[in-house]
Amino acid sequence: MESTPITVAALYRFADWPQYEARRLPLLDLCLEGEVRGTLLLAREGINGTIAGPDSGVRAVVEAIQREPGFESLELKYSQCDAQPFLRTKVRLKQEIVTIGDPEVNPNEVVGEYVEPEDWNALISDPDTLVVDTRNDYEIEVGAFERALDPNTKSFREFPDYVDAELSAHRDRKIAMYCTGGIRCEKATALLRQRGFDKVYHLKGGVLNYFAKVPEEQSLWRGDLFVFDNRVAVNHDI
Repeated sequence: MESTPITVAALYRFADWPQYEARRLPLLDLCLEGEVRGTLLLAREGINGTIAGPDSGVRAVVEAIQREPGFESLELKYSQCDAQPFLRTKVRLKQEIVTIGDPEVNPNEVVGEYVEPEDWNALISDPDTLVVDTRNDYEIEVGAFERALDPNTKSFREFPDYVDAELSAHRDRKIAMYCTGGIRCEKATALLRQRGFDKVYHLKGGVLNYFAKVPEEQSLWRGDLFVFDNRVAVNHDI
């Protein structure tokens, strides 16, 4: 007997959310009711997470989030797998939904220019563009885009120091940044914009969206993509 595929939803949205604390228990209850596992991080600045379970349960959680003011345009990517990739269900309250450690960096105020996956290859193939991977070293070892610079960070908290040490001399260059699902680039491009960089771009929806929109034969990605669940890594077919 074939097992029912598990639906995986990777999601985030930066939006001012003053009532976030009150939403923790209702979202947790909805996850448990729908047999949905994974992690949702809630903060004043927005929501971030990846959840998995029966399709109906996952979509019920997503729809509840989208009913929150400011979350109608949730950044959302679905995929499927054969087995549940998470062991537990967690809905946590945080200071930041992706931790850069600088409260002045606010994607709700300013971010870089979004680049659709279909336009990404042309941007990063331009020799005048600096391509910067905002992920950590253990993720980059699994796979990366051609020509991408590796910041050699073990934590996203180290990224501001990398910018100061390695990128500050390139304020006049086009800088194209990417990450797994798009959220780290929201903070990374906000950081650069707030530090005086003007030509800052990021891959909309991250590598997961690129895999969904760009045929593998046209892809400039090399290797697999590290993901934060029991799958560990996924290929271009997710």
